Amino acid sequence: MDELASEFDTAWKEALEWFFEPFLAFFFPNVYGTIDWNRSYEFMDKELQQVVPEAATGRGTVDKLVKVWTAAGHETWVLVHIEVQSQHDPAFAERMYTYNHRLRDRYGRMPVSLAVLGDESRSWRPDTHREGQWGCEVRFTFPTVKLVDYTGRDAVLEADTNPFAAVTLAHLKAQETKSDPVTRYDWKMRLVKGLYDRGFDRVRVVRLFRLIDWVIKLPKVQRRLFSQEIEAFERERQMPLLSPTEQMWQEDGIAIGMARGIYAGIEVALDIRFGAEGLALVPQIRHITDPVVLEQLLRASKSVSDLGAFRAMLPPQPQA
Repeated sequence: MDELASEFDTAWKEALEWFFEPFLAFFFPNVYGTIDWNRSYEFMDKELQQVVPEAATGRGTVDKLVKVWTAAGHETWVLVHIEVQSQHDPAFAERMYTYNHRLRDRYGRMPVSLAVLGDESRSWRPDTHREGQWGCEVRFTFPTVKLVDYTGRDAVLEADTNPFAAVTLAHLKAQETKSDPVTRYDWKMRLVKGLYDRGFDRVRVVRLFRLIDWVIKLPKVQRRLFSQEIEAFERERQMPLLSPTEQMWQEDGIAIGMARGIYAGIEVALDIRFGAEGLALVPQIRHITDPVVLEQLLRASKSVSDLGAFRAMLPPQPQA
């Protein structure tokens, strides 16, 4: 596997789960303005996979189904489909129609299907699917945004306080610098350090750092230099991006990106399934350093029947 290959799927999946509201505000403000954000929204990944099993597979695509409430008080379904593949898919518009139609059959109401295209082509812009014969015809359209349209807006994106401005810029720079490791290093450092200048709290800084780390990969030697420079920067800002556990893993040569991904996956699953009560277990989980145990907890966080069963799987806390 190419060590510089960007983990676009992982990054966009986590970004949507962490920053769903900012996502709509950034890319689809008209949709954002119709939603009642005082009421909670619900991710329905399992329901989506039951209706559209292929949504759980398919490299280069991230699919999300989210249940929201409109400002008018009417329940609606939002299907967020993110396309992050490097080359166009001629069947994309048809697939969007198929997903929408199946969900309409399942839930009795038409979902709102949205697409973000992360490929590098400027001309490929699917937003309509048509088919029919002998006067019987269907025409399906869906809102689409193209990340490449943000190319050249570096200063604007760096000044924007919406988390998806940082995600978009990281995505674009990962594509632009895939054959230039020196420039790639400079941009990764610039993006990470720039998080502090956007007024984000520590949680957002850490999460966005993880996303950038997944998207902009560095060669092994540069990874070491990057870690050293980040550590010096952290001491200067007194706001560490690496936890003590992650620092220890770094010293042992364990991939920090993988560690962060496991921790983040558990945290997101507990938040979605059990809310504040589940998140209360996160500090205890952060003290676990055994990768095998963490992998088991990650799987359990998505499948256990109740929080008590998950809590019983946690190793005893060390005595003070």
